[in-house]
Formats: sequence, C-alpha cells, structure tokens
Amino acid sequence: MTSPAQRPEDENLGLGSNLLYGLQHVLTMYGGIVAVPLIVGQAAGLTPADIGLLIAASLFVGGAATLLQTLGLPFFGCQLPLVQGVSFASVATIVAIVGANGGEGGLPVVFGAVIGAALIGLLITPVFSKITRFFPPLVTGIVITTIGLTLMPVAARWAMGGNSQAADFGSMANIGLAAFTLATVLLLSKVGSASISRLSILLAMVIGTLAALAFGMADFSRVGAGPLLAFPTPLHFGVPVFKVAAIISMLIVVMVILVETSADILAVGDIIDTRVDSKRLGNGLRADMIASVVAPLFGSFTQSAFAQNVGLVAVTGVKSRYVVATGGLILVTLGLLPVIGRVIAAVPTSVLGGAGLVLFGTVAASGIRTLAKVDYRNNMNLVIVATSIGFGMIPIAMPSFYHHFPAWFETIFHSGISSAAVMAILLNLLFNHFTAGNSDQQSVFVAGTERSLRYQDIAALHEGDHFIGGKLYDAQGIEVPLQEDAAHAPRPRAAGATPATGRSEEKLPS
Repeated sequence: MTSPAQRPEDENLGLGSNLLYGLQHVLTMYGGIVAVPLIVGQAAGLTPADIGLLIAASLFVGGAATLLQTLGLPFFGCQLPLVQGVSFASVATIVAIVGANGGEGGLPVVFGAVIGAALIGLLITPVFSKITRFFPPLVTGIVITTIGLTLMPVAARWAMGGNSQAADFGSMANIGLAAFTLATVLLLSKVGSASISRLSILLAMVIGTLAALAFGMADFSRVGAGPLLAFPTPLHFGVPVFKVAAIISMLIVVMVILVETSADILAVGDIIDTRVDSKRLGNGLRADMIASVVAPLFGSFTQSAFAQNVGLVAVTGVKSRYVVATGGLILVTLGLLPVIGRVIAAVPTSVLGGAGLVLFGTVAASGIRTLAKVDYRNNMNLVIVATSIGFGMIPIAMPSFYHHFPAWFETIFHSGISSAAVMAILLNLLFNHFTAGNSDQQSVFVAGTERSLRYQDIAALHEGDHFIGGKLYDAQGIEVPLQEDAAHAPRPRAAGATPATGRSEEKLPS
C-alpha cells in the first residue's frame, strides 16, 4: 500500500482535466440524484416550482457533502474520490411517511425522521464495525432488491401519466411515450459507445421530452415562474417534526446506508490501491451522517456515496479526489440554479416512467446480484430471503393491509423496505446468530435446494472418468463398480479402496 505522502488520490490533474472528469462524474449520477426529489415531490403533491426547489436542494447538499467527503475536515471525510448524493435507499420509506401523514404535510415529519435517524447513525459510527456483521449480503441484498421492487408501482403510475384523476391517465398516448423512452434507453445502451451507454437514461429522457413537445404532451410554460438564481431557503417546507415511529422506520434505512457507504469506501480504496483503515472508514461514515443531519434543513434527504461513481473510477482509472471535488463544485452550482430544477420537474411524467422502469429495475438487479453472493448450502438463508421479500411485498400488493394496526406500527411496516429489512434482520439473527436448537436440515427448502458432494466422493476419480446413464466409466470406457452405502449389503472390495468408487484413493492433479 502507498504511504500518506504518496497517496494516488492526492494527485491533482489540473483545472481542465478536473473540470472534464468532474463533469463526467456529475452526468453519471445526475439521473439518480434528481429521481428521489421527483418521486417524493410527486408523492407529496407539490407544485412544479416546489419540486424544483427539492431538486435544487438535493443538488446543493449533494455537492457540499461531496466536498466534505473528498477534501475532508478533522473527523469528517475519508478523502477518497467518492461522490455523495441523496440516497435511493430512503425513497420507499419517505413516500410511506408522506402518505401516512397527509401528503405535503408529511414532509416535516420526513425531515424530522431523517435528522433523528442520522443523529443516531452519527453516534453509532465508532462501534459500527461491530454491528456490520448483522448486515451481511443476505440482509443488504434483500433490502436493495425490495427497494427496486417497491418502486416499480411508481414507474407504472408514471408511465400511465402520474395523475390518476386526469382524463388521460393510462391512455395509449402516455404509455406509448413511456414505451418510446424505454426503447430509447435500450437502443442507446446497445448501439452507443461506452460514454453514451452510461448516459443512456439521461439522453433518453431528453429525446423522450423532445418527442412529447412535438406531440403537444409537454408544458414548459411555468419554467420561468421563479428566480433564475437562488440560495436554497432553509426550512422552506416547514420546521422538522419528530415522530418516534417515523424515526425508527428511517433508522433502518440509515443502517443500510452505513453498510452501503462502508462497502463503497472499502471498494474505492481497493480500486485505487490506497490504505483504508478504521479511522478513515469512520471519518467517511461521519461525513455521510452529518450531511444527512444538515440536508433536511435545506429540503433534502439522507445522503450516501453513489456506487455507480465507484464503478466510474474503476472504468476510467482516474483516482484523483480533486476530480470528484470539482464534480461537487458543479453540483453546488447547479443547486444554486432552481430554474434547472423547474426544467426537470416539467419533464412529462410518462417519460420518467419509461426511464424509471430501467432505473428502478437496476436497483432490484443490484440487490439480486448481492444475493448471489450468499451461501445457501445447509442453512435457512433461502427461507430468509423468501420470507423477507414476501413480507416486503405485502404493502405493495395490499396497501391497506396495516390500516387497522396501531399508527406507530403502520408507519414502520407500511413501507415495503422497512418491512423486508425488519424481517431480514430478525430472521438472520434467529437462524444465523442464535443457532441454539438449529438442526442440520431445518426444512424441506434446505433439503430441496441443497446439492453437494463430499471431498472423499471425488478425490478418487481419475482423469477421463465420466458418467453415462448413472454409471461411472473410466477413460477406456470400462465400467467402474460403485460401492453401495451402509444401508445396503456390503460388497467385497480391494484393500485401501474408497467407499465411493471401489478404487484406491488418488487426488486429481491440480
């Protein structure tokens, strides 16, 4: 590893390169950072002008958090090339809190929940390394998969037009525009260059909006209704309201964010070949949490590292943290231009639906990829995954399921992400940590999915041995007699032969 004086992330490439590569980082994560305020703003029934303010606040706070993470202050910031922005993990929980507290009136409750949960997260960062074992890929994979699946109804509602009271809701024109946008995303991903493919969602939204303008399905008349340049107004949406149930629900999201950011910090450290110790990890997590505490004061939400930008560092090989810091300055500048937010808010909802299908599906696919790392042999992990995801789908399949439960319970479990996370954590503790009473074969699911061979079953195989019709043959095609197991009458075999094949044990060449 490199010494502090020779850290690769400390290389400064100059103003021109910093601007160019920094803009690339912004474009890579731009669709993700504006999607959250768009979803929340529409769920809260905000006007395009107010949605524009949410977007501007998210850009401004994300840029400031990026500067803190990359440049660093004492105890805050890991000084690595990590882009920060509003976390997608919180969307489903935020929408659930907004819905449970009356639309726009629920935003102060959301802001209070984010501040309360982030303060708790800030307090536990010193001991978080001891807690991470309770958030293995089994749990985080379930949570991330459920996030994507929970957002699918949002994409479908967008594709239909967004407003269920509108006369054209679900019309072929709206769905056709969403399908055109989706097809554009796929086409750009297939035939475009690597840079075009990375920007396919953003480009498809531009092309879909131009198509909507041509057919009179887009209205940008209110883009000018507001200031061109403005500093995000603190407490514009009201003073944060602190409710225990909402904070508990958001705390689950914060725990997931801490796990994801830890993974991103370690990943980028490995990619650029620099040392990441517990102190540096703690500084990065504290930057995440303090940014999440401050963000609601300006109208934004939980902050976390963007994994797609970690991938961009790996692809480009540009390791400088000053490049990403320049990207943070660009985000701050965009956040000071609320007109940009109003332009994005005026994009037809059907266009967002077509892009959202890919965007949200990508989140679910990322969770599935994480779950692929889980060991399902001789344990209850498959049942944990099945039960947790099924539990998380209940609020999606039947939104009224918890209506007769206590209000605090409904606030926590009305969100599919919270439901799945609670179940995954509890079941993981029950079966994988509190193992007293566990049997070797806990259920039919284990027996039905487990298929394994013991080492001694294969150690005696020779080069060229093969099975045909359930019988073992050697390289010359001569059948090798198989020794029956202990439940059957034993057959005589040569001394030193193995029970599996009746032949002397011999290791295969490595």
